[in-house]
Amino acid sequence: MTDFLALLDFSLGVTGPIFVLLGLGVVLRRIGVITDAFIDGGSRLVFAIGLPTMLFVSIARTPIADSAGIGMLVYGVAATVAIWLLMEWLASVLVQPARDRGVVVQGAFRSNFGVVGLAYCANAYGEAGLAMAALYVGVLTILVNILGVITLSRSLHRSQGAGRVLRGIATNPLIIGILLALPVSAFAIPLPAVAMKSAGYIADMTLPLALLCTGATLDFRSLRAEAGNAALASVGKLVAMPLLFTLGAWAAGFRAMELGVLMLMASAPSAAASYSMVRAMGGNATLAANIIALTTLGSLLTTSAGVSLLRGFGLM
Repeated sequence: MTDFLALLDFSLGVTGPIFVLLGLGVVLRRIGVITDAFIDGGSRLVFAIGLPTMLFVSIARTPIADSAGIGMLVYGVAATVAIWLLMEWLASVLVQPARDRGVVVQGAFRSNFGVVGLAYCANAYGEAGLAMAALYVGVLTILVNILGVITLSRSLHRSQGAGRVLRGIATNPLIIGILLALPVSAFAIPLPAVAMKSAGYIADMTLPLALLCTGATLDFRSLRAEAGNAALASVGKLVAMPLLFTLGAWAAGFRAMELGVLMLMASAPSAAASYSMVRAMGGNATLAANIIALTTLGSLLTTSAGVSLLRGFGLM
């Protein structure tokens, strides 16, 4: 019984705080404490300043050897591409109308790395987990942006252009923050204490603010619409991707924190940015929003189950 309670305590310690902050965001939005202006400003602050600063601090404070290794990065890229191809095939068979296939595929493979994924890793492993996840987030963010554009362009018969995609990647604040931090970590460049302390304050506020804004944007009133395709994407994101990703990582020899970070990142819900991309390209924005809402709620349960299993078998 003691072992079971310890396992339950660890699992809830990873997912519970995220559920509380998401729920608090929903409640504060309902009672008018959080407004649309707060969400817009807070979200911009998180994306443009908070997350890049947090990733910079996590990498800069940690020796480069403690970040995600080449093997972990290669596996993450290969597994993501393989699951994307699998989802493309399944969508071509199961999803109608054809225009919605890209929305379902993107919802099933594109994880919310920057907010929920990092929060999972921070809760499970602390600063060491953030440091290991930071470089992984940068590499996978580039990949899923490219794959997202490809899958939506195919299903919507629209082209966004390679130049626009590359420009979006090159100006992504998360990637800039990571690239700036890499030489600091690699060459142990000392930074002024006041700068690191100030950056630490910004980093500390980022995930709570991001989770509050994410919770405040969740809209469950439209879930009845597009229920079938939303459910299909949610099962792919919450069950198929974490299961295949984790089994593959275990078979490839990853253990302990590396396996845990890979599982937690794969278990994160669909990325909120997928809604913006779908809407900008003229796709089914209602379906995209429903997938985000369903996977955000469901991820708390499936991730808790995944953490319990790995922890129970001594693998994370």
